[in-house]
Amino acid sequence: MKKFHIKKGDTVYVNAGNDKGKTGKVLEVLREKDRVVVEGINMVSKHTKPNAKAPQGGIIKQEGSIHISNVQLVDPKTGAPTRIGYKIEDGKKVRVAKKSGEEIK
Repeated sequence: MKKFHIKKGDTVYVNAGNDKGKTGKVLEVLREKDRVVVEGINMVSKHTKPNAKAPQGGIIKQEGSIHISNVQLVDPKTGAPTRIGYKIEDGKKVRVAKKSGEEIK
């Protein structure tokens, strides 16, 4: 299984594509496709038939996935995009922002 530095709930910066420069929270990580779904990024229109959830049916806007290589984690201290490193603290492996050295929760 591949190892990803980005997890569900992380705040990420989009560094490529139509939404370049925007930030958002990761809603889902699609491991088998190397993609992530980010809140408010890559909005797509989905045509739906009438159902219990949407009795009228119609066109619904929802987030599409983007490739994991096009997002970068946001440093919790500076708010800028950063790379990720790992450190052993109290016998546990924790993620650390390369720019500030701050631990990523």
